[in-house]
Order: sequence, then C-alpha cells, then structure tokens
Amino acid sequence: MEQIIISDLSLPEHQQAVLTLLNEYANGDTGTGGDLPEYTQTHLIDELKARDNLHVILALINDSPAGLVIAIDSFSTFACKPILNIHDVTVSAGFRNQGIARRMLAKAEELARSKGCCKLTLEVLEGNAGAQRVYSAIGYGSYELNPEMGRAMFWQKKLEYAEG
Repeated sequence: MEQIIISDLSLPEHQQAVLTLLNEYANGDTGTGGDLPEYTQTHLIDELKARDNLHVILALINDSPAGLVIAIDSFSTFACKPILNIHDVTVSAGFRNQGIARRMLAKAEELARSKGCCKLTLEVLEGNAGAQRVYSAIGYGSYELNPEMGRAMFWQKKLEYAEG
C-alpha cells in the first residue's frame, strides 16, 4: 500500500525514514558521495521540527520509506505572494521509475495551493537528466524575468561553520 503524506516528525518511524532517505540521497551520484555528517545526523530532526516553515513529504510503500520531499516556505516580492521551494527530492533506488516523485510533487503542489502560493521552485543538477524529464513533464522549467537578461541561475556562497 502506498501513502504520500506530510510527515509527523514526532513519530520515530518518520524520523528514521527521513535520515535513511537523506543518507541514501547523499551517497548517490547526485549527492555528496558519502553519508550525512555526524553532526547533521544527530541534529537534523530537531532542527527540522523547530521550523514551522518547513514541510516534509514522505512516500511510504508497505510502511517502508520510498521517497522524500523537503519543501520550505518562501516569498515572492514581485507577486507579493508566498512561494513553496522544493529543497530536496529523492526516491529510494528500489522504488524508482514508479511515478513516486511525481506523486510527492503533486502533494507539494496541493500544499502550495492550500497556502496561496504563486509558484513552486526547485533546483536540479545539469547532469540529472532523469529528474529534469520528470520536472519538465509536470510543468517545471527554467525561468527568466526579462528575456534580454537570460535565464535565472542558482548560485551559492558557502560559509564556514563550527559543528557542535
């Protein structure tokens, strides 16, 4: 039996599902190539629970963790409306190519509509053609504000931080 649910991070089985799925994601070719750092594994669930602007969607197949979406509330100044940013999307290797990502993203869209969001956003790696096909098929695409200025790019600046 498949369930696509907004997780309840007070439940130990949901906590473990999040950590299991994120570790698998981190170890994959679109991740960092290794487990989440020990600090992250120790503190992630408490940090997720502390944020009321964060949503964890789980796909469970016969009570086994099959997929995960983590989304964060954001805001569009131009539209003066909320945005839901899809931060993480992963489907466990044994459950891929069954439409689970699409169904989790549909749940995220349902959540975004209920919050009055004007759009959903996400990032995807250039080399992740499979994810790009899924996202494109359900209506996601690159964006631009002014065609003369080109498409938007996602950049980052890492900050050093002390663990613990």
